[in-house]
Amino acid sequence: MKAILKRTKMGGVRELFTLALPIVISQSSETLMVFTDRVFLSRLGADNMNAATAGGITSFMLITFFFGLIGFSTALIAQYFGSKNYENCPRVTVQALGISTLAYPIILACIPLVFWFFSSTVVSESQLLLQKQYLKILAFGSIISLFRHTISCYFSGVGRTQIVMISALVTLSVNVVVNYILIFGKLGFPALGIEGAAYGTLFSALCGLVVLLYYFFRNDNAKQFMVHKAFRFHAQITKTLFRYGSPAGVEFFGNLVAFSILVSIFHSYNEVTATAASIMFNWDMVTFVPLTGIEVGVTSLVGRYIGANKYYVAERSAYSGVKLGFFFSLVVAIMFVAIPGILVDVFRPIGEDPVFVQSRPIAMTMLQLAAIYVLAESILVAFVGALRGAGDTIWTMWASMILHWLFVPALYLSLFVFDIGPVNAWGIIVVFFLCFSFMFYFRFKGGAWKRISVIERGT
Repeated sequence: MKAILKRTKMGGVRELFTLALPIVISQSSETLMVFTDRVFLSRLGADNMNAATAGGITSFMLITFFFGLIGFSTALIAQYFGSKNYENCPRVTVQALGISTLAYPIILACIPLVFWFFSSTVVSESQLLLQKQYLKILAFGSIISLFRHTISCYFSGVGRTQIVMISALVTLSVNVVVNYILIFGKLGFPALGIEGAAYGTLFSALCGLVVLLYYFFRNDNAKQFMVHKAFRFHAQITKTLFRYGSPAGVEFFGNLVAFSILVSIFHSYNEVTATAASIMFNWDMVTFVPLTGIEVGVTSLVGRYIGANKYYVAERSAYSGVKLGFFFSLVVAIMFVAIPGILVDVFRPIGEDPVFVQSRPIAMTMLQLAAIYVLAESILVAFVGALRGAGDTIWTMWASMILHWLFVPALYLSLFVFDIGPVNAWGIIVVFFLCFSFMFYFRFKGGAWKRISVIERGT
């Protein structure tokens, strides 16, 4: 890989591709893992799939603030790495692990509040019971996800993204096998349904964490980055993480709360719309999450070159992210427009299901509209990644949260006041997203991020 980077134009598409590809594969593996669970559960009926969609989003919502906060460690580690201050790289990770540990009891304390929120939504009793079961198990295992995310951010920051990929592929492989066994009751195990999906997800995440810890403590990494000196409290690094990571955490949490409400509004309209929206959002997840791999790659590359005081290369890295993301999104958009029926039928239940039959044409049209949405995402992820890599997290937080929270009243008014139907309502959301994606371009173009100083040079 070192030889490839030497022959590569700094900040160009090839360098970003080399760095981001393992992350894209990693994120794709995570997406495929969740997607496979949804497909397995769809065989048990629409209630199971809808419960896993709503419960999974909400369980992730509980950890999003801490995910966002910890996620800034990628940019911070990258800047230390770029400035050749290698000793501070694992120190950032250790502080982030401490934050993860403190976060765990807070997450558990929020479970009753989430159950109250579930009960206030208009969904069937059977779906409500399944949602609660699924969320409770995932929430109790959230410490595994937090630790795994923390160590992944370390390897993304130092540019060893292939290790993140290996961990993700192990997680995916274990998840598909174990979840199939536990959901359907194979090899002598009882059929646990949606509970089996949750237990299998946590077990596979634990396997992925073990892989990351092995490489973190392995002799080559431990020597180069002096890992043995990292296990102590470092006030300045912790302060920096909270200062620049907290806005990212608030943004992540606020956006997912808004998204969770969006899903609930669709689910509250009627069961047919709930099923159509679940299918569309599951495919949206499949296409969006790999793009976040490009976002992480841009964050790491921009942070590294800012740490090395090469701002012109950092800027080139962002535009390389747009090119790479747009190519991927164009392929997805063509697929959404050309074969929506095939994509929707992936979630067809075993046996005749009248709800699925009615939801199918709605889901197909929503997927076709999502083709515009995924093209806008390619612009968004590149510039969001670049701004975060530079430490411009406060502006990013406000812009992103305002955007997502405008979706909520727009969707509610469209469905329950003007009653224009789910397809037209989704079309309005897509137009909103397309317009606001350019806000991030103009912010980056303005260059305010170049005046932000995250680390002290020579420390």
